[in-house]
Amino acid sequence: MKTITLPDGTAVPALGQGTWMLAEDHARRAEEIAALREGIARGMTLIDTAEMYGEGAAETLVGEAIAGQRDEVFLVSKAYPQNASARRLRTTCEASLKRLGTDRLDLYLLHWRGNVSLGETVEAMERLVEAGLILRWGVSNLDIGDMEELIAQGGQHCATDQILYNLTRRAPELDLLPWLADHAMPVMAYSPIEQGRLLSHRMLKEIARRHDASPAQIALAWLLRQPGILPIPKAGSIDHVRDNRAAAALELTDGDMAALESSFPSPIKRSPLEML
Repeated sequence: MKTITLPDGTAVPALGQGTWMLAEDHARRAEEIAALREGIARGMTLIDTAEMYGEGAAETLVGEAIAGQRDEVFLVSKAYPQNASARRLRTTCEASLKRLGTDRLDLYLLHWRGNVSLGETVEAMERLVEAGLILRWGVSNLDIGDMEELIAQGGQHCATDQILYNLTRRAPELDLLPWLADHAMPVMAYSPIEQGRLLSHRMLKEIARRHDASPAQIALAWLLRQPGILPIPKAGSIDHVRDNRAAAALELTDGDMAALESSFPSPIKRSPLEML
C-alpha cells in the first residue's frame, strides 16, 4: 500500500475508509462492522468518522469494529463547528472518545467553519494535544482563504484539509491543492466517486473494461496516482471493501489519464470550494 506522509512525518495508508452513512440501518450493522475489519486486514487502517455521522452512531460502530486492534488503526474523527470552541471542544472530544472506545484520536478535524473563530479553535485543538486526547489536528471543508487565515491565527500544526475532491469536483486544483502542497499538508478526499454518481460514466466504464476493473476503481486510482491525495471511500460490505482495495494496485496509463482529462477537464476559472 502506498503511503502519505503527514507534516509531522507520520506515514498513513494512501487509501482509507470513510464511514459517512454507515450505522443508519441496524439490519446491516454486522455486515458494516465486518467490512471495516476487512479493510483493516487489507491495510486500509485509516478510518475516518465524525460526531455528525448518525449523531455519534457511526463512531459507536467504528468503536465496535476496532475493538482489540486499536493500535493497528489510524483513527480520525471530526467535531461540529459549534462545538469547536475553547469551552466545548474538550467535552465534545471526550464524548467521541467514549463512543469509539479509545483514549485518544490520531487526528481530530474541525468539520467545517462555523461562528467560532479559527484562532479559538486552534487554541482548543492544541490544548487537546497537550492533554494527550488527540495526537494531531486538522480541518475539513476549508478553502484557501480560510487556510491562510488559519495559519495567520497560529494554525501551523494543521495536519490536513479534508475536502470534496474527485473527477467531477476539480476546482481545488487551481489554488487550494497547490497551497496545501506548499505547506506539506496532504488532502483527504471525501466522496471520491461522487456518492456513486460516477459509476455510470461512459469513459470510466471504457477504461475499466481495459483494466478488467470497475468504474469506481478507476476513479479511485486517478486520485491515488496524485501525490498527497488520500481518498476515503465508504464501503458497507466486504466485497465493496475488496473492490476499493484493489484500486490501489491499478496502474493507469498515460493514455488513460489523457482520456480522463478530456472527459473530466480541470476548470479554468476558480470557484468556491464545494461541500456535501
